[in-house]
Amino acid sequence: MDRTPQAGTTPGPWVFALITVTERIVVDLSSQSATLRWLALLHGLVLALPMLWLWTTTAEITSRFDPRHRWIQLMILVSAFGLHFMSTSVPDMFSGRGAGYAVPYVLLQVGRPLLLLSALRGNKAVRASYARRGVWSAVSAVIWIGGALVRGEYRVALWSVAIAVDLLGARLSWRAPGMRESTGRAWAVAGSSNLPDRYQQLLFLAVGETVLSAGLVYAVQPVTVAATAGFVVAFLSTVLLWRIYFYRAGKVFADAISMSTDPAAAARVGGAAHVLLVLGIVAMAAGSQIVQEHPGGHTQPAWLAVILGGPALFLIGRLRLEHVVYNRISSRRLVGIIVLLLLALPLAFGPPLVAATAATAVLFGVALADARQAAGRPLEAPSPPPRSN
Repeated sequence: MDRTPQAGTTPGPWVFALITVTERIVVDLSSQSATLRWLALLHGLVLALPMLWLWTTTAEITSRFDPRHRWIQLMILVSAFGLHFMSTSVPDMFSGRGAGYAVPYVLLQVGRPLLLLSALRGNKAVRASYARRGVWSAVSAVIWIGGALVRGEYRVALWSVAIAVDLLGARLSWRAPGMRESTGRAWAVAGSSNLPDRYQQLLFLAVGETVLSAGLVYAVQPVTVAATAGFVVAFLSTVLLWRIYFYRAGKVFADAISMSTDPAAAARVGGAAHVLLVLGIVAMAAGSQIVQEHPGGHTQPAWLAVILGGPALFLIGRLRLEHVVYNRISSRRLVGIIVLLLLALPLAFGPPLVAATAATAVLFGVALADARQAAGRPLEAPSPPPRSN
């Protein structure tokens, strides 16, 4: 099977999707309404999770099937176009253009299992898996379309339920009453090691989007010491994210999947860990923009939630990945999360630039502790848990 990451994904639409979600979060965070600033966190989650779920399901399809097959290539291109179309609706998402977001998502989530059902004649086990997926997608589709017909927080509420149904279905391996279950777990790598590559590509794109967003904001800002400092802090934080991710667990993630006694569960939990990592990066990108636009003055509580919460969420995802690869909890990352939480109260009385600098300092501390731990030692071999959960 083709090992080239680009064989399974088309990066451009995914980068555009991450940028539009980040920009939407920043717009809400910049509101004069304290309520809307806090709702920015929920809005960002409701927008980001479906897009990340499309990436995940596309990656899973291209890992199980040969991406050189014309029907799979067509599916990839249609998925990329659907995501691209969805992204154009993000700026006006909750006051209009709901159909532009929900309809492509529903068509992809329902249509792709139906297409695979017709293409997998004779493979009863895999056909059963995709038939159950189609049932779950059809149930959530009703809620997605219902949300598109209303506006405001009613739409947010319905779409929150809809994405929860999608994720719950995957967590339950898409079990459905009266329908035959496949012999393997739905998240199995199916004889391919490409799935970890797909997850890592998503993380790289998210990190790249953070750098791009910081540069675009700095390019249109007046050149001041504070704005330049915010830009430098944003860049340093992305470098540290890269370093913390790759310190051993990220580097051998694919090997851990192949060595696991339950590769299906390891892939599922590793995928969930990468979703947390990317959500943390998106929050940090939004926080970086806020810092560059408002480096001084009073730090709004919702701003602090993304400035400190983004790195904390990233470390939580990295903590989960550590467990998948090495069957342990990283004390260094746990300490980093606790320090970020403890800093919230004193940093609430300072300017946003100070909060961002403190968050970057915590990430630097974690990366430095990693480097000292690794000094003079060979690369540690994966030791995944007997059964990930």
